[in-house]
Amino acid sequence: MTQKTPLPLDHIRVLDFTQVMLGPCATQTLADLGADVIKIERPGAGDLSRNFFGEPSEASMNNAVFASLNRNKRSVTLDTKSPEGRQMVLDLVRHCDVVVDNFRAGVMRRLGFDYDNLSTINPKIICASGTGYGPVGPHAGKGGQDVLAQAMTGTMEKRSDPSIPMSVYPTTVCDYSAGQHLVQGIMAALFQREKTGRGQQVHVSLYDSMLACQMQEVAQWTAHGEVLNWADMPLTGVFPTTDGALVLVGAFKANPLQDICRALGIEDLSPLYPDVPRQRPVKPMLQARFAEAFASNTTAHWLERLGAEDLLCAPVRTLGEALDDAQTEINGMLIDYDHPYLGPIRLAGLPVHLADAPVTIRRGPPRLGEHTDEVIREFGLARTEPAQ
Repeated sequence: MTQKTPLPLDHIRVLDFTQVMLGPCATQTLADLGADVIKIERPGAGDLSRNFFGEPSEASMNNAVFASLNRNKRSVTLDTKSPEGRQMVLDLVRHCDVVVDNFRAGVMRRLGFDYDNLSTINPKIICASGTGYGPVGPHAGKGGQDVLAQAMTGTMEKRSDPSIPMSVYPTTVCDYSAGQHLVQGIMAALFQREKTGRGQQVHVSLYDSMLACQMQEVAQWTAHGEVLNWADMPLTGVFPTTDGALVLVGAFKANPLQDICRALGIEDLSPLYPDVPRQRPVKPMLQARFAEAFASNTTAHWLERLGAEDLLCAPVRTLGEALDDAQTEINGMLIDYDHPYLGPIRLAGLPVHLADAPVTIRRGPPRLGEHTDEVIREFGLARTEPAQ
C-alpha cells in the first residue's frame, strides 16, 4: 500500500538482528512509524518464530505468529559469523541509524557488532539491545524469556487469593512491555542525537521492565514493607453468572460496599465493614455473598444493575469476542492483510494513534531473504554469499 502522508520515522534506517518477540515487536513499531527496517536472518532458518509450528517449510516459515511481528520490514539473509557476512553487516552499518538486537548479553560483542566497534564506522549509530537481565551482573549471562521474567520479578507469585496455585500468565506481557521500552529508548537516543550529533548505547531488559511495571508495588514495599496486590482487594473479584462471568472492581468510590449490596439486592454490609482495613479480614465472607447473588442471574442483568450504581464492572470475554467488538474496529486495532500463504488475515494494529500518520501495511511480513538482492543493489554491496 502506498503511504501518502510522510511518516515520523521515514528518514530512519534500522538494522534488525532481533527474533521471537521482545525485539521484533520493538522494530515492528519503528517500521509502522515509517522506519526502513532491514531484518538480518540466518540463511535457511531465519527468525526462530518462523518455525514455531513444525518442520521448516515455505508455508510454516510465514505463520501467523511471525506475521504478527514482522510487517513493514525487509528480510536479508547472511551468515554473520563468516568474514564475508560480517563485512556486509559493517558496510550496512554505514548507511543505518539504529542497530537492534535481543541476544544474550555479550553476543554482539563476540560478533564484532558492539557499539564500541560500530561507532568507529558510524559515529551516529545507535546500538539498542534487549536482554533478559541486563548487560552486567550475576544474571547477565543467563537466557532471558517472558515466563522467567514473570517468576524472577515477583509478578508470578502474586495472585488474587493465596489458595490459587501460581501459574504462567498466558500473554507475553514481559516481552511486549520490554519491547515498547526499547522503542522509547531508541526514540530518546534519536532525539539526543539531534543535539549532540552522536549515537549511543540503549539497553532494556525483561527483568527491569517487569520491575518498572510494578512501580506502585515497589514503592509500597520499600516504604512500608507491605505487599500491594490490586487483585487481592476485598471488593474486587471475578464472579460466574448463569451464562458467563463478570469482573467487579469495588473501589474508587466513597462507599462501594453499600453500592454493591444495593445492586445485588442483599443486606447492606457497609455499616459493619465501612473501609478496606475492616473489609480485608472478612474478604472470604464478602466474596461468597457476592458470588451467591451473581450466580442467580445473567451477566447482562448484573452489568445493568452494577452500572446503575456507577460501579466499575465488565464482562469476561474471549479474545474473539473482543475482536468482534465495534470499539476494536473504531480504534483501528485490526489491520487487514492478504497473506500469500495464510490468506486474508487480520493483525493487531499499533495502539499509538497519530492523526496525520495512520499505520498501514506498506510491506507484508517478508519471506526469508526476500529482499537480499534488493538491499545488495541499493547499497552497492558486493555479493559474497549465495542467495538464500
